[in-house]
Amino acid sequence: MMQPITVDGGKGTVELIDEGVLRLVWKPGTVLEAADVQAAMAKVNELADGAEYPMLIDMSNTQAVTRQAKSVFSLKCAASRIALLGSSPVNRVIANFAMARRTLPCPTRFFTSRDEAMHWLLQARLP
Repeated sequence: MMQPITVDGGKGTVELIDEGVLRLVWKPGTVLEAADVQAAMAKVNELADGAEYPMLIDMSNTQAVTRQAKSVFSLKCAASRIALLGSSPVNRVIANFAMARRTLPCPTRFFTSRDEAMHWLLQARLP
């Protein structure tokens, strides 16, 4: 089990968890700027080392995503599919905002249940 790696800028951490899923967790009260999302993707790509993994993004404590940050979500990274995990109507609004671009590089869905999110991420692996 590896230690979580702090994203440049310090607003989040990235780790590869036991199930072979990348997990990105944003700190409470975070307002995501484009640089934060880019820094997180850089760490994700570094960690994945050329491979692709399903990715769980825990945004339950995220306060807001700037318009510039939203555009970064359309860039391809090492994620084969992305589950956005949130806990409030605000998170759902932020997630819908991030997913509003039809140019998302991989399947992306919003969940309020971690179990459901993990199930969806891992089912892609089944033959």
